[in-house]
Amino acid sequence: MLYTRAAQRDTDVNDDLAQVQLRLQRLKSAISSQSKANFLYERDVRYLDGRIGLLIADRIAADERSDMMNKLEEQEDPVHGTMDDARKQRYSNLFYLLQSEPRHIATLCRLVSLSDMDTLLQTVMFSLYGNQYDEREEHLLLTMFQSVLWSQFESSTDFGSLLRANTPVSRMMTTYTRRGPGQVYLKQVLAPHINQILAQSALHLEINATKVYEELLEQNLVPSHVPYDQVALLALVQTTVQERCAKLVQLATPLLQSVVNSLDNVPYGIRWICKQIRSLTKRKFSQESEFSMCTLIGAFFFLRFLNPAIVAPQAYMLVDDTPSPQARRALTLVAKMLQTLVNNPSFNKDPAMQCVAPFFVENRPTMQRFLLDLGNVWDFYETLELDQYIALSKKDMKITISLNEIYQMHAMVATYLDTLAPTNDLNLRVLMHELGNAPSPVPAKQNYTFELPLFSRWETQIHGLTTTLMSENNMSQSDILYMETKSILVKLIRSMPHVAATRPIVLADVLANAKRSDDSVLREKGERAAGMLEELEELHVVDRGTQEMCLVDEIIAELEFLGNSRSELEVEVDSLQSVLTAINEHNVYLKSQLDTYKSYLCNIRVAAGTSKEGRTPTGLGLVSVGGKEVKSPRPQGNKQTHRFTYQQLDRAKLIRECRLPADRRDQTFFSIQSPMPGTFLISMYYKSRDEPVLEMDLKLDDMLEQQHRGVQYLDLDQVQLHLEGLHSLLNRLYTRPSRKW
Repeated sequence: MLYTRAAQRDTDVNDDLAQVQLRLQRLKSAISSQSKANFLYERDVRYLDGRIGLLIADRIAADERSDMMNKLEEQEDPVHGTMDDARKQRYSNLFYLLQSEPRHIATLCRLVSLSDMDTLLQTVMFSLYGNQYDEREEHLLLTMFQSVLWSQFESSTDFGSLLRANTPVSRMMTTYTRRGPGQVYLKQVLAPHINQILAQSALHLEINATKVYEELLEQNLVPSHVPYDQVALLALVQTTVQERCAKLVQLATPLLQSVVNSLDNVPYGIRWICKQIRSLTKRKFSQESEFSMCTLIGAFFFLRFLNPAIVAPQAYMLVDDTPSPQARRALTLVAKMLQTLVNNPSFNKDPAMQCVAPFFVENRPTMQRFLLDLGNVWDFYETLELDQYIALSKKDMKITISLNEIYQMHAMVATYLDTLAPTNDLNLRVLMHELGNAPSPVPAKQNYTFELPLFSRWETQIHGLTTTLMSENNMSQSDILYMETKSILVKLIRSMPHVAATRPIVLADVLANAKRSDDSVLREKGERAAGMLEELEELHVVDRGTQEMCLVDEIIAELEFLGNSRSELEVEVDSLQSVLTAINEHNVYLKSQLDTYKSYLCNIRVAAGTSKEGRTPTGLGLVSVGGKEVKSPRPQGNKQTHRFTYQQLDRAKLIRECRLPADRRDQTFFSIQSPMPGTFLISMYYKSRDEPVLEMDLKLDDMLEQQHRGVQYLDLDQVQLHLEGLHSLLNRLYTRPSRKW
């Protein structure tokens, strides 16, 4: 089995199968890379959503500080830098250790705050384990999930809230489903049904009786002034609701059937997580029923994976255009039907679902059986153990990672080092001691991405795959030699198409053709195979008669298997190509969404920077020249300095507490200026001194964030100012004409 896997990945054969394998490898690499890029864009969009809400509420939406704009700068062509070789080697050791021992990442996932989770997930899901189709990396990542899930179950006292609340664990699970294999599955299973629903342009499937009544009222089909608690009794409303419920069942039934029939196509990792949920439920909540266990599996598979894609298919690259409001409502109702089927149907929360109750009764056993079957997959522990052995002897292990991802992971590990490595003799603590303090993140233009080789400086002596197989599986030297000989002969035949097409296969003819070849590599393989065959004959493993025919039969079976693999791989290539196209299109969509945000923020920055005389400084806006966006000059602030005595601020009730001596207060004054829109410099002076006693650089969005968190005061060391009053004063000074104090 192992040598079959090796043959499938062989790189020194150039037949049709090898070409398909190469295309598949490049596609998977591109999908992994682009999935990471999309994750970063989606994270920025979420970040801006939250910030804009605060800024709009204050009516000065674009006074974002300069580092927020830097965050949105294009990062397509960062300046490539270099890292000191010794430091790079230590980071190679650190990231090998973090990758190969997932317990460290699992511990970090439990410790970091929800606000830092996206940064950690970005590095873990798309860099540390970024090769989404590599078995070893996938299995290590799943091992990390197992540890995190175990901790979640161990600490939970409420079974009903497990995996349903918005926690770091649920965020991890959702992010995992957005990787390449999950996207392929969604496109194969959901896209045909969703596009069929969207094709029905006249689809109106609202089943809430009140809303149906309002629709009919607009068409003058029902009497007006009917009490809302009576509208469900109207005959036309009841008929309309029943017809729409029947239509919803027609849409949901084939979609559900496709999901159930797709069991074998569900990505292995997603099924394995379902298996862990089932196992942990039985162990930690043994009193719960099998149905309750199914609802928990469904909380992951449907609530976190399938239903978000049904409700917002454009965000999952399943459709080309944004669904209409009517189509979106229809998709939402279908998703709600599936989720209600997963849970115990209760019509108290949503009485409208009562009309599709027969759908739940009919399909509940099917759904429960499917959720249980999701967890019926093999474990990977033996395979992972072998892969870990092989990894120690490999010299080409590497990850693609950015400079800031390295520094941020370094900082997170350092923050929680006492938990991760409590004693000084642990390898992780040794590495962190050698690395020292984590460098600060670099600007976007210096945040280059590069390939970081991975290796362990503490590796034990590994004698190669042969010795490992002999020690771990009790295989003899002759067994290993037989497998290696077969593998080389398969490669020889694949490299000579005219020989591969000949039957019967005569090993002597294969070796003779190889030795006569103009290709030196082929000749070398032929000579090596001949020597190995002679050695097998001396060991009486193979002779010129029956035993050699057994070897030939195994070779033919291997070639047939690889031939079938080629057909399967070609189908997979076509499927992945469509996924990559969809991911690229989504990437373009996310970029345009970010550009819209940038334009919006910059234009409001110009408006927010309007001085009290009514003049508007030039803003950091986006203008179009020849169809390309270019930057206008950086905005200039209001250079005028405003001075206030201590008594003026005290009378205006801006001073909450003062630690200045009483005789100093008459000699104290404050100056305020705005060097850039949204940026304020507050200085405190004594009249006898030319230099300020203290200065504070205050950003508008910092102040808004503090107020949003309930902070009421700004501490200037010796004076505390009321934030709300200071905010009001800055508004008067810099956004509209001021009045005399």
